[in-house]
Amino acid sequence: MVALGALVPGVTRFAYASIPSEPFQWKTDDLIFSFGMSDGRLRQKQLLPADGLQSDNSSGVEVALQCSGENSPDPGMKSGMGQPGARLLFAGKREEPTSAGQRLVCTHTDPNLHLRVESMYEAFHGLPVVRRYSRVTNEGSSPVGIEFLSSAMLHGLANPKRYDHELRIHIAFNSWMSEGQWHTLRPSEMGLVENERTSWSEARAGSVGSWSTERYLPMAMVENLKLGLTWFWQIEHNGSWYWEISNVSARNNNADDVYAYLGGPDDLHSAAWKNLKPGETYQTVPVAVGCVRGGFDEAVEALTRYRREACVRPPSRNSRCPVIFNDYMNCLWGDPTEAKELPLIAAAAKAGCEYFVIDAGWYADLHEDWSQTIGAWQPSSTRWPRGLKFVLDQIRQNGMIPGLWLEPEVAGAKSLLAQKPDNWFLVRHGKRVWKNSRFLLDFRNPEVRAYLDQVIARLVHDYGVGYIKMDYNVDSLQGTELNADSFGQGLLEHNRALLSSLEGILNRYPDLIIENCGSGGGRMDYAMLSHLQLQSMTDQENYLKLPAILVGASAAVLPEQLAIWSYPLANADADQTSFNMVTAMMCRIHQSGRLDALSPVVAAQVAEGIRVYRDVLRKHIPAAIPFYPLGTSDITNSQAPIALGMRSPEQTLLGVWRTDGPAVTRIPITNHHAKLVYPSDLGITVTSAEGAVNIEFPRAHMACLVQIS
Repeated sequence: MVALGALVPGVTRFAYASIPSEPFQWKTDDLIFSFGMSDGRLRQKQLLPADGLQSDNSSGVEVALQCSGENSPDPGMKSGMGQPGARLLFAGKREEPTSAGQRLVCTHTDPNLHLRVESMYEAFHGLPVVRRYSRVTNEGSSPVGIEFLSSAMLHGLANPKRYDHELRIHIAFNSWMSEGQWHTLRPSEMGLVENERTSWSEARAGSVGSWSTERYLPMAMVENLKLGLTWFWQIEHNGSWYWEISNVSARNNNADDVYAYLGGPDDLHSAAWKNLKPGETYQTVPVAVGCVRGGFDEAVEALTRYRREACVRPPSRNSRCPVIFNDYMNCLWGDPTEAKELPLIAAAAKAGCEYFVIDAGWYADLHEDWSQTIGAWQPSSTRWPRGLKFVLDQIRQNGMIPGLWLEPEVAGAKSLLAQKPDNWFLVRHGKRVWKNSRFLLDFRNPEVRAYLDQVIARLVHDYGVGYIKMDYNVDSLQGTELNADSFGQGLLEHNRALLSSLEGILNRYPDLIIENCGSGGGRMDYAMLSHLQLQSMTDQENYLKLPAILVGASAAVLPEQLAIWSYPLANADADQTSFNMVTAMMCRIHQSGRLDALSPVVAAQVAEGIRVYRDVLRKHIPAAIPFYPLGTSDITNSQAPIALGMRSPEQTLLGVWRTDGPAVTRIPITNHHAKLVYPSDLGITVTSAEGAVNIEFPRAHMACLVQIS
């Protein structure tokens, strides 16, 4: 092999790699990946928990790859194999330790197109999750067009001819103001109908553009009821992505495998065609995959532990779960002034808030449309007669850390920033992308990144800002044509440049907290959340709908990162106020509302909720695992009770909400003592009966927190 490597480029690097010709397994602490061989081609078998036995003999390609001009073996629009994906020759594997666990690299070659393909498996100690991605290198002398390349493949999910009986797909719809709505569907309910042969259709989900979660959360679970197993995945990208589940046949159209293809942007679904030039390497977005015994709750637990231990930045002051006041929701609505802010600052400090964030409009002149003037990020003189710094100093003097709202990835159409040349912006068909009165900045341009760096430096150093609410109220859709092989590839490079820019900012300012917001939960992914500390969950303005959003979003985001509004309305009563507080106290509090104009009774409920959160609850949140004693919730069903559990090593907490349903909610938890934590003065009763905890609400539209011991 060493001698051959001197004559054949690309062989030397694999001279000492193992090239098995027999089936083999790769074991992590909690998982087993099984592989087979077929005529020199590597085939992936069923992924199982480490204590599992192989229960299915089906297998499929270890990496799916379609190149332009190649005869695709996939019928219809499917991405289950591709060519040269189906013919790739196995060139070897290598294993190596990492700081967090271990890594497996499987290498393939295609002698026709002179490609080298590497499949990366990164395991983490004690977690039933592996991070997967692929990369392809052109070792030939001619360009090669990449139409799709899988980040990960899963095989053997069910009997190829009985999958509709065996499988249930858990998928979360994520529309604006109704985020995190989980549904459990048979494959046929998503379009993959059993036909006794290979299907030309697939169950699928995806997203196109820079709002990665505009329609779905970038994660899903496939539960095999017969086997008692659930496979799950999380696509970690802040742009376009795609997954599909279907069946495939090796011969004669008789299906012999049910697979899942998992990946980022591609040519068919997001116009992301890659022209891979000689010597270039192209890498997919990462995807976390895993398998557990059990169902939805067990999969959420595995992903929660993975996010906490393997995804997020090192803990900062954000890990203390400080209470954040933001002046937007049912408060100033983007019309801040010095006169309005000063009494709010005093009221927020009195209530126990620790950060005070001035939201949109601080840079716009009075009576000016704040959304069209975004970009310069200079404070308005008409709103702040004594200067914005004076107001921020008042926040600090009241014992809170000041924050400001930014939408740094866009330029308002009437801003000075919009006068920059076209190479500062995303461009399609020769025109700037113009959405929602905004032009979209292109972070591949180093001048754009330098501009943002200068804005952040000024706000941190000159104004003492310790918190940025980073909003993003527009979707780029396909991407940009400037300096790109395709619209989607331009967007992918922009997405990655944005992450690099954010990483640099947080490295320079380790105490700065940046909140991820995309009109609420429009970009609720773990490419962003592996960098940023908080996620704004929703813009929902009806507080009665917030618990159903919280329950679903808790499966997608760590509780210490998941922030939700609490906003007592004008003329609120104690029931409504405590309902708001309970929702926010389960994870992270984004307090809002006119705290300076509340009645004494309502102000007392806010202050007591924040006190309980600070003194009793929040120390447990960074170790909490969500669970769902009543299942996931439906935002359209106001009759059903809602419950969310948070279990940490030292505490189990239940949030329970009654909207329009029965007075008594029964929570099936056995052999435990239940104690009402908040609110304690509104007539809610909690009793433990055999096999359940019963919560009785004397009125509709009430909620409470219960400790279980």
